[in-house]
Amino acid sequence: MDYSPILISIRTAAASMLVTFFLGIACARLVAGLRSPRWKMILDGILTLPLVLPPTVMGFFLLYLLGVKRPLGRFFLDYFGVKIAFSWGATVIAAVVIAFPLMYRAARGAFEQVDENLIFAARTLGISERKIFWKIMMPLALPGVAAGGILAFARGLGEFGATAMIAGNIAGKTRTLPLAVYSAVAAGDMESAYQYVVVIVAVSFVVVVGMNWLAMREQKGKRR
Repeated sequence: MDYSPILISIRTAAASMLVTFFLGIACARLVAGLRSPRWKMILDGILTLPLVLPPTVMGFFLLYLLGVKRPLGRFFLDYFGVKIAFSWGATVIAAVVIAFPLMYRAARGAFEQVDENLIFAARTLGISERKIFWKIMMPLALPGVAAGGILAFARGLGEFGATAMIAGNIAGKTRTLPLAVYSAVAAGDMESAYQYVVVIVAVSFVVVVGMNWLAMREQKGKRR
């Protein structure tokens, strides 16, 4: 069995989770803090859109923006010498775009469940908004935020459609586990496909167990 898809997938999922984690927290904090229901609804719809659109459609948009002959892709190539499309970086971008709504919605839900009385009390004491966020909101919302990070990792690991569109299926470079399963089945190599599937199922099972553990921990914390 070729182990490169496993390594590529783990690197991609880890990098995308790191980006998605902080980006999702920032966007969740922004939307949760909006007072206008109309703007909150519009912005939430935009940020959640990758969750409901087919991954191939999102991959098409990414390819349209970051293709070598497109303005943004040509800009990075001409000024930085970086070719984004059909590179490992493209797998990370695809995973970030697809996994972002899961992280964003999990973080937003966790922030909105924080008792507002604690926030109001901190404000009356003159505590800055930054300290309120890091000292009060984040510790209380941490289980939900961590669950979003785990979901983002799992979604990045299992991404197929957008990755195939923007990064391609290049062996040893952009071929992730889902693409390796597809390639093995297409080539009639069912033994390799079974092995790759076992790896994906095992990782997904660990993710589900981690999610359940965080949920149990959060429920115990609320009971105290």
